[in-house]
Amino acid sequence: MTPEMFIQHALNSLTLGSLYALIAIGYTMVYGILRLINFAHSEIFMLGAYFVFWGVSLFSLPWPLAVAASIVFTAGLGIMVDRIAYRPLRDAPRISALISSIGVSFFLQNVAIVFFQAIPRGVYRPEWMEQPWIVGAVRILPITLFVPVLSVLFMLGLLYIVYRTKTGLGMRAISKDIETSYLMGVNVNRVIAITFGIGSGLAAASGIMWALRYPQIQPMMGTIPGFKAFIAAVFGGIGSIQGAVVGGVVLGFIEIMTVAFFPDLAGYRDAFAFILLIGVLLFKPTGLFGARVEDKV
Repeated sequence: MTPEMFIQHALNSLTLGSLYALIAIGYTMVYGILRLINFAHSEIFMLGAYFVFWGVSLFSLPWPLAVAASIVFTAGLGIMVDRIAYRPLRDAPRISALISSIGVSFFLQNVAIVFFQAIPRGVYRPEWMEQPWIVGAVRILPITLFVPVLSVLFMLGLLYIVYRTKTGLGMRAISKDIETSYLMGVNVNRVIAITFGIGSGLAAASGIMWALRYPQIQPMMGTIPGFKAFIAAVFGGIGSIQGAVVGGVVLGFIEIMTVAFFPDLAGYRDAFAFILLIGVLLFKPTGLFGARVEDKV
């Protein structure tokens, strides 16, 4: 492999890993607070891409406005999912909330099939994203750099919220002990709703960028990326934002580089993620940055 080819694959790996990281953050935020895997998160990812598509094609919104509206609307949808499907089960056994999340996932997926149809659709991509930059023998599409840069900005903004705001203090308190947080006057339901909103907004942003990188959308588009982002969160240490970022980037590099060096294995690229999950569960169940916690049934 030439150095130029290696650079090309490394950039593609960084782009894919950044997308996985954004989705994984949503999983890890909800788990960190509620000890719940929100399986509906992959459908939130899919709906974010669809909202931009319909905003541009049906309502003729400028693309930047459609993107902003999609992120805001999807964040609101995440808050609604929490209010309807999870809040009534706060005091129920954790398995009840898990079953509810699976039900919400199937519900949103089938709603998308009914309203959006199962036909794959091409998406609008701004002209400036279509013009490649040629650096030596390396051909770089603007979206290849746009995705990691925007992902880093989103992650820095999230870290500021978590570690520098009152809401973030509430998130960290609830993640340690939700019962004591109630007693200390924390508005737990409000903080959890904001957590769902932020996680859903990041999933929408990732879905939008995924549709720009792979310009086609359909109702099942969130399933495999959602599974892989969950694996990235487990690998990094589910409950850790930094772990979700590292896990996403590492998974992106493993997936792209394995295919680059062993092209005959391209048809098995999805299997590498699940092999990684099995390895983590066998040898380091807490992940790279995760901590062992006592689970309450």
